[in-house]
Amino acid sequence: MMKEKDLEQQKTELIELLGVQLECDNLAPLAARIFATLILTGKQGLTFEQLVCDLNASKSSVSSHLENLQTSQKVKYFTKPGDRKRYFIIHPNLMVNVIDEMTSKWETEKELHQKVLSYKKECNRKATDKDLLFDLEFQQDFLTFLEEATSAIQKFKSKIQQKHLTNYNS
Repeated sequence: MMKEKDLEQQKTELIELLGVQLECDNLAPLAARIFATLILTGKQGLTFEQLVCDLNASKSSVSSHLENLQTSQKVKYFTKPGDRKRYFIIHPNLMVNVIDEMTSKWETEKELHQKVLSYKKECNRKATDKDLLFDLEFQQDFLTFLEEATSAIQKFKSKIQQKHLTNYNS
């Protein structure tokens, strides 16, 4: 069983690793650390003051990044009865929104690759030199991949939505 100190150390390391990864998604370093901290905090959320303290950052910087994370619907807050503090958590619809963005991008990409495939097929049909024919296998395999990936991610989205519905009705 892990000691409390070891668990805190692991959390600190994970916040840094997640933060670096999230920076690749165009998040500023502090915004990425705030987001990573909230991912690893869970449903109880963290107050503004806890974030300032935990991340050793200025109030204005944390405030600015929290505002941006809320505007982009990555983070939201809740309050507790009798407590004036706001508790920040990951937005419950975040994964569904990410999946929707991803599948939209894949659909656009699929349409483009279908056009490329049609073009290559037409070129092959009209070609007089068989050595200059396009190899269509990559295009077809890529389209199959996009179909299968979209189907799999849609199943995952349905599972997430069902879980949210179950939790909401509980």
